Amino acid sequence: MVRGLSAGARVFEYLSVKPLIPLSGGGRIPYHSLVGRVDFTNISFSYPTRPGHQILNNFTLTLPPCKTVAIVGESGGGKSTVAALLERFYDPGSGVIMLDGLDIRTLDLSWLRGDVIGFINQEPVLFGSSVMENIRFGRPGACDAEVIDAAKQANAHGFISSFPEGYNTVVGERGVTLSGGQKQRIAIARALIKNPAVLVLDEATSALDAESERVVQEALDRATRGRTVLVIAHRLSTIRGADLICVLSNGRVVEAGTHSELLSRGGIYSELIRRQQAEERK
Repeated sequence: MVRGLSAGARVFEYLSVKPLIPLSGGGRIPYHSLVGRVDFTNISFSYPTRPGHQILNNFTLTLPPCKTVAIVGESGGGKSTVAALLERFYDPGSGVIMLDGLDIRTLDLSWLRGDVIGFINQEPVLFGSSVMENIRFGRPGACDAEVIDAAKQANAHGFISSFPEGYNTVVGERGVTLSGGQKQRIAIARALIKNPAVLVLDEATSALDAESERVVQEALDRATRGRTVLVIAHRLSTIRGADLICVLSNGRVVEAGTHSELLSRGGIYSELIRRQQAEERK
């Protein structure tokens, strides 16, 4: 009982916390007129726990509709922070982030996260329930046929069907019974079932072995068609085909262009490629 009371006190402490960013309320863009253009304009940001350390400094970037933009740079340079600001886990200290010309602070946050943005990161979180329910979590109102269609798009239908209980297979806490590649494909299906206009991939394949990466990358290539895509890249080999590659250094974009353009300049991107290739040869 004492242990239960102690644990409960912590739970109720969290329940009583009021978020600084309201989770609902604000405008919505009708789906038929949602284009998916994202603009980061003069963004400066420091994490609340380290107010003296500026992560982004006058950062400006445009994600054109239905194009893939990749952000690369050294670890700790602010790449994942860009994704966190787009999801509005934090608000920038200065500057504005706009979706189709509207400040995201004026938009309904539950709609923005639930319907507009699909997010796939390096370590997907799965729940100790069935495959069906894990995918449906992306859009709770989806029917079984929509879940299966999302799994097919994510290259996941084959291995799910091979399980004795198929989509009713319980994956265990955090998906412990699945391989890394299988977990990642279920996470991709969960993101795709909401049919997001904007897809954020935060180092989505960096924790996988070569064979799993190939299968997952196939699913990602299919998932990104017709969407605005922001890729936070660790393995540079996965972003060669991006429409625009931006190099982030000291909180701002210092180089931008296609893979071939950046290589020909012989700058920071070229050095990152050379260093990563040297590591892979070891």
